[in-house]
Amino acid sequence: MNYPKTRLRRLRYNRNIRNMFEDITVNKSDLIQPIFLVEGKNIKKEIKSLTGQFQLSIDNAIDFCKSLMNEGVNSIILFGVSSEKDDTGEISCSSQSIVPKAIKEIKNKFGDQLLVIADVCNCSYTNHGHCGTIVENDVDNDLTLETLSKQSLTLAKAGADVLAPSDMMDGRVQSIRNKLDSSGFEKTPIFPYSVKYASAFYGPFRDAVGSGPKKGDRKTYQMSFKNSNEYLREVEQDLNEGADAIIIKPALAYLDIVNEVRRNFDVPIIAYNVSGEYSMIKSSAEKGQINEKDVLMETIHCMKRAGANAIITYFAYDIAKNLNSKNV
Repeated sequence: MNYPKTRLRRLRYNRNIRNMFEDITVNKSDLIQPIFLVEGKNIKKEIKSLTGQFQLSIDNAIDFCKSLMNEGVNSIILFGVSSEKDDTGEISCSSQSIVPKAIKEIKNKFGDQLLVIADVCNCSYTNHGHCGTIVENDVDNDLTLETLSKQSLTLAKAGADVLAPSDMMDGRVQSIRNKLDSSGFEKTPIFPYSVKYASAFYGPFRDAVGSGPKKGDRKTYQMSFKNSNEYLREVEQDLNEGADAIIIKPALAYLDIVNEVRRNFDVPIIAYNVSGEYSMIKSSAEKGQINEKDVLMETIHCMKRAGANAIITYFAYDIAKNLNSKNV
């Protein structure tokens, strides 16, 4: 291929030609909207560090689900914001905790029209903010598995379609799978956060759910961004334990990891477009430095190009509106 006989721009001069050969698409069915749940009624409290995102009581969460579905978004992931906390997160295992209660009401309202994914972790429910039970100043892996498995069974009984453990404990997929299977929930899929880095991009999320550690950090269980290989072992282990799809978090700064997982494993991949990524776009747009819609749609398409099948994003509603407008 030599210029001038070959002119690659010939395939770009005409919009219809460009459309013909574009091979990366974002569909509304790819989008998963996070929802933050709080106790009470008629509560819609904006999260200061997540402009346009809210803590919602169950009644308002149901209204938001209606709005999402009207735009064509049919998947959500639920996070609980608990005012009551304990040492181990055992409070999350109660059928009366906020997320199981919300799942029951959402499923009663929408049934199979809406895919309900439940995040499984203890950090919103522990008084120290870590993702499990503390023993000798560190999270005890195996004690934490017991709580995660109990919490998972509670969520499955409430009607969750999918469970998404985000704790990064070793063996959690196997432990949860065994608990579900022995309790008659062998059809319930597990989508673990198989690749979750100890990232500074989570700051606004921790504000949203009140889950920042009181002491220390999460580097003994979340992955180091300075390590370029261990993600392969994490994914392989989760798949061997029964994972049905995997979540990679964060997304934007880790598109190389998304792509390498796509190359190495034949498994559905969900990229998590995290709170810090959302806030950077929102903040820059508010200052007039970027065009929010253009940067958003470019970013989401890049995640699909890297190999993601689906994307958890706080922008799900906005993306769906953009797609519906046909002007993207």
